[in-house]
Amino acid sequence: MTAVNTQKLDVYGVGNALVDILALVEEDFITKYSLQKSGMTLMDAPTQGGILAGLKNISLKKRSGGSAANSMIAIAQSGGTGIFVGKVASDTNGAIYRQDMLDLKIEFNVAAAPTADEPTGTCVVLTTPDAERTMCTNLGTSVNLSVSDIDPEEIKRCKYSYVEGYLWTGESTKQACIKAMEDSQRAGVKVCFTFSDQFLVDMFADDFRGVLSNYCDVVFCNADEARSFTGIDSLEKSAAKIGELVETAFITNGKDGCLVVHNKQIITVPGFPATAIDTVGAGDAFAGGTLYGLTHGYEPTKAALWGNYLASNVVQIQGPRLEGTWSDKVEQIIK
Repeated sequence: MTAVNTQKLDVYGVGNALVDILALVEEDFITKYSLQKSGMTLMDAPTQGGILAGLKNISLKKRSGGSAANSMIAIAQSGGTGIFVGKVASDTNGAIYRQDMLDLKIEFNVAAAPTADEPTGTCVVLTTPDAERTMCTNLGTSVNLSVSDIDPEEIKRCKYSYVEGYLWTGESTKQACIKAMEDSQRAGVKVCFTFSDQFLVDMFADDFRGVLSNYCDVVFCNADEARSFTGIDSLEKSAAKIGELVETAFITNGKDGCLVVHNKQIITVPGFPATAIDTVGAGDAFAGGTLYGLTHGYEPTKAALWGNYLASNVVQIQGPRLEGTWSDKVEQIIK
């Protein structure tokens, strides 16, 4: 009989498990391939392969990633703990991904899918000189995440669950999201949801309203997503509208920091000075830092301050995540 692990953890994260392939490109590269600037485009393997062929003379970096995964990494780098649930294949990228998570002390227990089904998903992240990131994603086997991968016993070990909106693009992954949120509610675990990208808000606004109303304690989004979701140009009024649906909302606003809506009260939390070279991962780092704060007893505005700090640092490097541990800076920044 297998022993049940009862060690208490901070966050149960659910998302697409993707290997990020990072490249710095000029603006005309985005135009040449007719890509949606600053957004994420889902594409099949041949289309993504064509883009990779166009990058053959450019230096590339590989990292384990995916939106929720990057947030889980930020939690771990802050000194927190957690479980990440995502689907990889039994291939080289899948093995690299799993080991990367374990090295960061993040539990990763989902069984790998057979390589014959689909390869591990990849995301080509193109960063232009204006620091904006454009993502070209082939989800691979990550689309095969299902309700059977969600373990209610693992959820019970955590204080919060965190689900990414990108999973809403597939029926199997969407049902996995819903099960994670329902199991969290039953276990008294707070539910967090991130909109992930404006194109998802445009596609699934009604669904997301249902998620916020029926499941969510905490929501993460950026200013553009908030405006699109509410149909209101004023960020303050958009924040108030979202605050009617959830207990707490965190709305990032670039260099100006973020708005925190808690119990219908709106507070601006300032950002930190930064010279941005790459905005990929800023929102994920913010969410991870904020979740660390929430799970360690900090009030929402203090938690958001730590989130802002991590985001301000990640935009100053290429790629979606920081290196090393940042736990020694938490008290200094928050206090």
